[in-house]
Amino acid sequence: MGENLAENARTTIDAAGLLVCPGFIDAHSHSDTYLLLEPSAASKVYQGVTTEICGNCGASAAPLNGDYKMPSDWLDKDYAKPWKTVADYRERYAEANPAINVALLVGHNTLHAGICGYEPRAATPEEMKRLKRELEQALDEGAIGLSSGLAYPPGSAVPRAEIIELGKVVARRGGLYTTHMRSESNELLEAIDEAIDIAERSGAKLQISHLKASGAGNWNKIDAAFEKVRAAMERIDIGSDRYPYTAGSTDLDICLPQWATYGGRPAILERLRDPATRKKIRGELLENPPGYWDNVMVGSTRFEEFKGRYLPAVAEALNLDEVDAFLHLIDADDLKTGGVFFGLSEENMWRVLAEPYVSIGSDGSMRAPWGPLSHDHPHPRAYGSHTKFLRAALDGQTVPLPEAIRKMTSLPAEQFNLKNRGLLKVGHAADILIFDPAAIKENTTYARPHQLSNGMRHVIVNGVHTLKEGQHTPTRGGEFLAR
Repeated sequence: MGENLAENARTTIDAAGLLVCPGFIDAHSHSDTYLLLEPSAASKVYQGVTTEICGNCGASAAPLNGDYKMPSDWLDKDYAKPWKTVADYRERYAEANPAINVALLVGHNTLHAGICGYEPRAATPEEMKRLKRELEQALDEGAIGLSSGLAYPPGSAVPRAEIIELGKVVARRGGLYTTHMRSESNELLEAIDEAIDIAERSGAKLQISHLKASGAGNWNKIDAAFEKVRAAMERIDIGSDRYPYTAGSTDLDICLPQWATYGGRPAILERLRDPATRKKIRGELLENPPGYWDNVMVGSTRFEEFKGRYLPAVAEALNLDEVDAFLHLIDADDLKTGGVFFGLSEENMWRVLAEPYVSIGSDGSMRAPWGPLSHDHPHPRAYGSHTKFLRAALDGQTVPLPEAIRKMTSLPAEQFNLKNRGLLKVGHAADILIFDPAAIKENTTYARPHQLSNGMRHVIVNGVHTLKEGQHTPTRGGEFLAR
């Protein structure tokens, strides 16, 4: 790194007995708008995260067009200034001066809904031209690629050809395509085939988001999933990411029949509140196998007494059966109920995390135990993903420590084309962690998620001392990382 550095240094840190490494890169985050509200980025900084990849799963903070409505957890917050384009978002980001860096993907659902609306259909030829122009503009303004959320409307009804055409735009500009695949359960292998086909036919670099096999009946598919990805790596540039938990999380209304999820929030609520349509929805939900709701936990909700409780317990408290309790919650919360879904194998989780092409991504928005982001009930991955994985490596539970560090630094930097990041190297940005290996600890839980991690002694972002002796400083140095 250099000789006699202390002679010219403004600050000298005694790192005796500590470990030093590059700042961690959260390969899959949803903090897009939250960084504007809580620029301390506390839940991430205390894990050693210095950069987040945002705009995942088809939803991004920009560009905002037409009647598109941001996800409910973003939409119900108050922002100082509005924005529309990626360029506008970059201005808001600079004004907020967050503590960490951000790179932004363009969400396909954001793009499609803003131009084509929420109905289950493909873009018309004229709309397709506009989709491409909007994507080109977003990339020119600094976005790093396109993300899809093919399990969510309206993307769940969009034909593959539309994604391929947009992927060609991304490929021409050297960006990448990330995907929350159409299925991560019963149709997992078919969904991987689709993702690979989109990448091959568009020429775009591919990132498979949060690789997993959901549902006990699908756990045995993980080897076939590995085989498909490894085979594709011989033909295309492909990577993946994963969080170190056995529960996923998204809005609870993901449990609705797919036909009932189209048209946007007003249309969905209208169906729920129409007696005949609600009866039809209820009838289909009753066809789920016995025990379907046993592994479903309620997350964020306006009902404080139900946060962090499993749905059967909520149903008992409401004196309703489980399906009616589910419908009651999402209706009363105006579709803002969070869900935590325990359907993953721990053995598979560690196997996925050990795959050399899998980087660590939280799949969670940053939070803080104070301020506007302290009142909900998030998945603990928002506070503990990188800490938990680091602790596991230190304890010999997963890959060796050097490989674990690579999965949180140089690997995601390479996967997302982040220039001068992910290594401690002359000419690279000074994103640096100094941590106490004995003190690294994940404190967050499903019952009490708003708990900061322990063990990071110093976090430096772009040369700015953001965490000093384990405490926040008033200085923040995050940057928008443009393509």
